[in-house]
Formats: sequence, structure tokens, C-alpha cells
Amino acid sequence: MPPLGLITVSAMLPPTWQKKLIDLNVTPLKTKDLLWADYVFLSAMNIQKDSVQKIIDECVKYDVKIVAGGPLFTQEHQNYSQISHFVLNEAEITLAPFLKDLNEGHPKRVYRSSEYADIRETPVPDYGLVSRKAYATMNLQISRGCPFACDFCEITALLGHKVRMKDTSQIINELETLYRLNWRGSVFIVDDNFIGNKNRIKNDLLPAMKRWMQFRKYPFTFITQASINLADDESLMLLMNESGFNSTFIGIETIVENTLQECNKVQNKNRNLLESVKKIQKAGMQVSGGFIVGFDSDAPSIFQQQIDFIQQSGIVSAMVGLLNAPKNTRLYDRLKAENRLTNETSGNNTDLTMNFIPKMKYTELLEGYKKIIRDIYTTKPYYKRVRQFLLNYKQPSVGYKKIELNYLLAFFKSIFYIGIVHKGRAEYWKLFIWTLFRRPDLLVNALTFAVYGHHYRLVYGLINKNNS
Repeated sequence: MPPLGLITVSAMLPPTWQKKLIDLNVTPLKTKDLLWADYVFLSAMNIQKDSVQKIIDECVKYDVKIVAGGPLFTQEHQNYSQISHFVLNEAEITLAPFLKDLNEGHPKRVYRSSEYADIRETPVPDYGLVSRKAYATMNLQISRGCPFACDFCEITALLGHKVRMKDTSQIINELETLYRLNWRGSVFIVDDNFIGNKNRIKNDLLPAMKRWMQFRKYPFTFITQASINLADDESLMLLMNESGFNSTFIGIETIVENTLQECNKVQNKNRNLLESVKKIQKAGMQVSGGFIVGFDSDAPSIFQQQIDFIQQSGIVSAMVGLLNAPKNTRLYDRLKAENRLTNETSGNNTDLTMNFIPKMKYTELLEGYKKIIRDIYTTKPYYKRVRQFLLNYKQPSVGYKKIELNYLLAFFKSIFYIGIVHKGRAEYWKLFIWTLFRRPDLLVNALTFAVYGHHYRLVYGLINKNNS
């Protein structure tokens, strides 16, 4: 996905400024770019600390001033003495004073605010800066803030509990902008909880999106993130389906009630989580899920419980991580008071590190975590889970249907690499034939998941040199 924060900030800069976008996920930073620039505007998250330091070193080397913002610097700008200016919190509030002072020749070093922005004033992101061929999906933001208060989550510390939404006309304008730039296909709505203000989403935004999508003949499919209570509203899920939504990420974390109580995940309590997931799948949306181990109340049985739930649910993309405590969260404050913090979080909950002393023996926790990854992503259980999803899932009747050339190329590459070269090829063909006879309408989905599975096994080191 493009760096949405940067291109949103870009749209707030003076129109006379010349701008270049360097997204280090897809493009290297070159010396000529630094020599061209008067300022480098840098945005980052915690997980990008190493990359940030490399950029700072290069900017210092060529005497280029840095203006930094975003989550990393909002939380720990004091650690970066080499940066010239910090525009912290939300740029809708703090950028304008910086630009005014810069124009008058006396910019301060730090601009911050304790207030939250009215995002009805946020401009359309500067999508024109983006090299669209470099991305699998475009993205946009509808709201900020979350009504819940999970104790391990830093969203509310950064963006607040009140859900602030853009006007519907703004969202339609952003969709129209992407359409006129000839983008077609996936659009990720990055809201931390798309249904945080369910009333406005259901009664205002989605009907307008549905009308626009019908008028434009469904040029996009939408992916988003939502809380599990989405499953409680069938009419809302139907409206999302009719508006082009086909996938949502849900933070499930754990199925143990005591642990949900411990981490204040109230929206997941007192419900059949397995049935909730299946309801969403039957409503035409794929569910990817977040899972966490390492809570104080986790018993050794948690590892097999997580494995069983993931397999039974048909959640193909299960993002399992070790619990960490980000700054400015209730969890961080509690662990600090208990003298259990060991360092700052890396921002990566899959790198086998934790930033606090867990109640469970650390080696046991690591081995249990590795067992979950191994047992859900090795070939046979993974393909079994894909089949479970295909049984649960109801294909949407509307949406983006065009088969792109790169999809066909990916299909033939998957046959060669996964169906011929690799040792797990028998499971690939078993899925292919099973889907052809049981769910032929979902063959594209099945083969897409086969590619995902191959990727996951590479990422987690589950494919060895003998191609297993």
C-alpha cells in the first residue's frame, strides 16, 4: 500500500512546492534525491526505527534538514537530536503553524497539540505522487479513533476514543480521484475500526458508496478492519457486501474469557467467536485475524487452543504474535509499575522478542508460539484450513470481476512453483481438484490462497532447501 500519511501531508503543503515521494517499501533513497531536496519530510512507525536512522545519517551527510512526524516521533521525538523540526500528533492541526513560521523565517523545533483534528477538513491525499504500478492496493481513511480500550493497543493514545469521521462527500471525492487516475481493483480502508460509528456508516456512508459503485460499474473491491460485533448486524454486512467489501481484518487475540477480561477486549467477550467469524464469512467477506499469546493468564493449553480455533474457523491469514507493551498503553503503565518492562518494543510482534517479563516461562512461551506457526502454516494443515474457509464462504454477487493479465501469469507461476517444483505439490493439486468439484466458483480464491500459503511458509522459514 502507498504511505497514506505522507501523501495526505503532501496535499496540505503549499501548491508551489515541488515534491517527490520516496516510499522505501518500493523505492531506494538515492543521493540525487537528497541533493535535490530542501527538506526531507519523514514519517515512520516503531517498526521502522532502523530505516529511520539510516535516513537521518544520509541527511546529515548531505546537510539536508528533516521535518519528522507520525507515530514514532509523536511518541519519542526526544530520541532524535539530529532532526531539525518535529510536526507531531495530527498534521491538520500542527502543520499549518510550522509552515507559517517557516515562511516567516523562524520555525520552532517542535509543534504538537493535545487536541484532535476535525478530519472533515482533511484534503484528498496526493495520490498523483504515487507510482500506482508499484502497489497491490490503494488506500484511504474514513475515520480516526476507536470506541474500545484494549489495554495493549496504542490507537486510543494516539487518536482518541471518539470516532471522528470524514463527510461522505469527501470519501466519494477520494474514490472518484482514484477512479480518474485509472486505478482498478483493491482499495484498503485503513480505519482501525470501520464500524466504530456504526450508525453513520450504515445509514449514510455505505448507501452513498453503493450508489457510486453501481454508477461506476464496481471498479473497486474494499478491504477493511472491524470489530467482531460486525457479525451481529446482518443488514450491515449485506450493505457492505453490496458496496464492494470482500474482506475484513478482525482482532480476535484469544478465545479465553479470562484473558479477554484481563486485556479489556470487551467487544469479544460473552460470544461464540467461532460462529461470529463464520457469520461474516457467510455474508461474503473473508476474515483475516489477529491472535496474541503471552498474556499473564495464558496457560500452557493456550497454544493448542489457538491452533484449534484457527483451523476450525477457516481464517486463512492468521496473524499470530507475541504480546508486547507499546508506550502510552495501559499495559505498558501496569508492567512499568510492576517493574516487569525490559526494553522498548521493536514494533514487530513476530520477531520472537518481548519487551517485558511474562508470567509463563519465556522458553516455554517461545516454543508454544513456534508450535502455533508450524502447525497452522505447514502444508497439510494450511490447505485443510483453506478448504474449511471455502466451505464457510459465500461468494459476493457483486464486485470487481475483471481478470487482470498479472492474475493469469500468477496462476501459471503457481502451477509451476507450487504444483510442480515444491515437495508439497500433492496438497496443491488436492486443493485444485477439490475446489473444481466442490466450489468451482471459488477456484481463483483457492489458488490465491495457495500462493499466500507459499509466501507464509517462506516468511516463517517453513520451506527448507529440500522444498518441503
